[in-house]
Amino acid sequence: MDSIKKSLFTLHITVMILGGTALFSNLIPLPASDIIIGRSVFAFLALLVVVKLSPDSMCLHSKKDYYTAVLLGVLLGIHWLTYFAAMQYAGVSVGIIAMFTFPVITVLIEPFFERIKLVWQDIVSAVLVLVGVFLLVPEINLQNDTTFGVLLGVISAVFYALRNLIHRQKFTHYSGVKAMFWQILVVVIITLPMISAEVTHASQSSWLLVILLGTVFTALPHALVAYCLTYLRAKTFSLISCMQPLYGVVLAVLLLDEEPTMQILFGGVLIVAASVYETLNTHKLHKVQD
Repeated sequence: MDSIKKSLFTLHITVMILGGTALFSNLIPLPASDIIIGRSVFAFLALLVVVKLSPDSMCLHSKKDYYTAVLLGVLLGIHWLTYFAAMQYAGVSVGIIAMFTFPVITVLIEPFFERIKLVWQDIVSAVLVLVGVFLLVPEINLQNDTTFGVLLGVISAVFYALRNLIHRQKFTHYSGVKAMFWQILVVVIITLPMISAEVTHASQSSWLLVILLGTVFTALPHALVAYCLTYLRAKTFSLISCMQPLYGVVLAVLLLDEEPTMQILFGGVLIVAASVYETLNTHKLHKVQD
């Protein structure tokens, strides 16, 4: 198997792993904040080993880059917290679909970061996403857990979009592993004070799941992404990443016995379709600008 085919296979496995990350919001009987703290600590330790083994220095190039790392880490931490909380409230299938509004949200806020104008196709994508989100919501009432979970999922998407845009502007001169190492370090620092007393009562199986989440389902896929991008174009990575909600929903159905309704699935199709379109359009636009 040549390097490109091997990278494509690895990337699909990586995206499936990232989709499987969502399951831990249901499998670990802890609040979202405690899960994220554990995830961050063990992901940081695993990435520390990888960075130590790398010939590159662990240090960043400038004081400005350290400030950027802090900002990115804060945005990533909020994204993770709201994402896992969304799935705990609304279920894995609904939570992961709601969060996957981020590609279209990215397009809508990108003009504030770069000299890019919205076109009518972007507005159509935004409307499709709004319709998709509306189909996820059982009633317009934040007292409803599913509705509140969808809101948290969209908030998570906003912070993820902001983090990605700032990362693309300010932090792409670092490898994916090194960039994640510093951002997760910040997540550890800002979330540790949020740890609850429930952690002390967590079972051994819960701790094993937290370790699994932080290492195999967080540190490993980000290291694999860095490897895949050595042989694949960013466009290929982005398009295959659009399959993450599909993998997440399928795994939730198979392993958690979730039964998303046809209305939810149709809403998910609208959101993912808009995301795929914007992913293709974004790369086409950047290619023209280059």
